[in-house]
Amino acid sequence: MPSIINKTDILKVLDRISHAELMATMERSFTSYTSGEATVPPVGSLEFEKPPGGVHIKYGYLTTSPYYVIKIASGFYDNPKIGLPGSNGLNLVFRQETGELEAILLDEGYLTDLRTALAGAVIAKHFAPPQVDRIGIVGTGLQARMQLEQIAQVTNCREVIVWGRSAEKVETYRHDMETKGFNVSTTLNAADLTATCNLIITATPSKKPILPAGLRPGTLVIAMGADTPGKQELDVTILENADLIVLDSNSQCSHHGEIHKAWADGLLHEDQLIEIGGVLMAKERFNRIPNNIIVADLTGIATQDMLISELVLSELNK
Repeated sequence: MPSIINKTDILKVLDRISHAELMATMERSFTSYTSGEATVPPVGSLEFEKPPGGVHIKYGYLTTSPYYVIKIASGFYDNPKIGLPGSNGLNLVFRQETGELEAILLDEGYLTDLRTALAGAVIAKHFAPPQVDRIGIVGTGLQARMQLEQIAQVTNCREVIVWGRSAEKVETYRHDMETKGFNVSTTLNAADLTATCNLIITATPSKKPILPAGLRPGTLVIAMGADTPGKQELDVTILENADLIVLDSNSQCSHHGEIHKAWADGLLHEDQLIEIGGVLMAKERFNRIPNNIIVADLTGIATQDMLISELVLSELNK
């Protein structure tokens, strides 16, 4: 019988793993994807209107791993209204040699949330301006919280401004994050972020642009909400004017990421785009040009799910 590992046990295992090891695992997920070490089929997805939500199925294997992984993760945005978490899911881990089911990680979507937040931290580590003056957060949900917590591991900045759709939600976010050591201001006008921040994270399922053009020189924007066709968080002018757009996957982002509409409309150039894995594999350290505007488009790639699953199992079996 396969091992069945619930969320409580997964959290205990994660407590034994250092943040540095988690970050290194996410960095390897990007390099293994770009290098061709991984076999990753196209993402499977189901979209729902009533109630609004979606399910992603991401799967694949690494040539150097004993496993292949199938991850099923869902997001149903009205769930909090009825007292349920907005995300859920599990990771199925199989042995490559035999196809036997080795383990069921009943993480309730936590590993997906964690690896998504860690990906934001990897981007900030390698592409943020040397001095982050203020962090802007677009969104007030779980990922908006986790992104800030993880990015705080790679920057000393604790000055934050959060945008949300309601005064009640931004006030709740402010209260929650100030208990964790951040100095948080709130706004219902997203232009306040572009005017005062040089690191901005967008974490919503919006289908209409929220963040307006007019970024400060040298700003890094980490956009991670557009993970299915039709979603968009950034004014297209931001993408057109970006000096560099960093992608977790060229194929996924051009199909359903933040850039997909602008790319289809011919508004972007290939020399603007680069995969994160390519930067991390380069022999020379990435040198940020001070006034350059950088946008990161994160759609979530299966190698993240494979490697964080393998890390949890490895720690569990020690």
